[in-house]
Amino acid sequence: MENNNNTTSKPLFLGTCVLIGLFLLGYFIYKGLKTFSDKDRVVTVKGLAEMNLKANQASITMEFSFSGDELKDLIQQTESKKKAIIAYLKKKGYSMDEIGVGNIDISDKEKYYETEWENGHEVQVKIDRYTISQRLSVYSKNVKETEDISANINLDLVSADLTSKLTTDYYFPELNTIKPKLIAESTKNARVAGEQFAKDSDASLGKIKTASQGQITIAGEYYYGEEGAEGNSKPEEPYLQKCRVVSTIVFFLE
Repeated sequence: MENNNNTTSKPLFLGTCVLIGLFLLGYFIYKGLKTFSDKDRVVTVKGLAEMNLKANQASITMEFSFSGDELKDLIQQTESKKKAIIAYLKKKGYSMDEIGVGNIDISDKEKYYETEWENGHEVQVKIDRYTISQRLSVYSKNVKETEDISANINLDLVSADLTSKLTTDYYFPELNTIKPKLIAESTKNARVAGEQFAKDSDASLGKIKTASQGQITIAGEYYYGEEGAEGNSKPEEPYLQKCRVVSTIVFFLE
């Protein structure tokens, strides 16, 4: 009787093991095929991010010039006007540490006449041999008020017969000061778009498969970057520059 029981139990045990093995094999095959299929289920989305970069310093440049044939007299006129403008700026509260004085630029044409057409004939026209120009500049951290300050200075100089050509320039921090935030924002916005797509597809958003950061473009009054960047409108304020990036990210769908 004992031998018969052993003979019967062995095939039963082996059959059970085979069934379990086939079940596990089928399960892992199913999981493998599903994983392989899921790898093909991806969504590609773009994330846009825009941030303003504010200038941290501004300058106002005053340029004036004189022309004539007597170099010594021109130098004296230039020196006199420079001193008068510096005296005015000091009265406005600027110290010499805030006033930049450029070198004198002298242009020598070496010719006193140039040819022009008049009534169908060539005529010789007398021109000034020398032109002397110089620049003065003041620096300020009050960037928002720079345009108004420049307009007031220009009015004062005209009233004092110290007419000059005024220009304003703005100096901006390095792009790296906001680059990490800009990229993080574009990635966040791409994920939001991906989650909406996954929801509409009755799926869930998985991990990132691939990601590529687009070129950062910059637009502003004092513009640098990729010219003609599509969709990158220029800020109205001259002390602002708009930084823009579009990242492309591929997510797995689960």
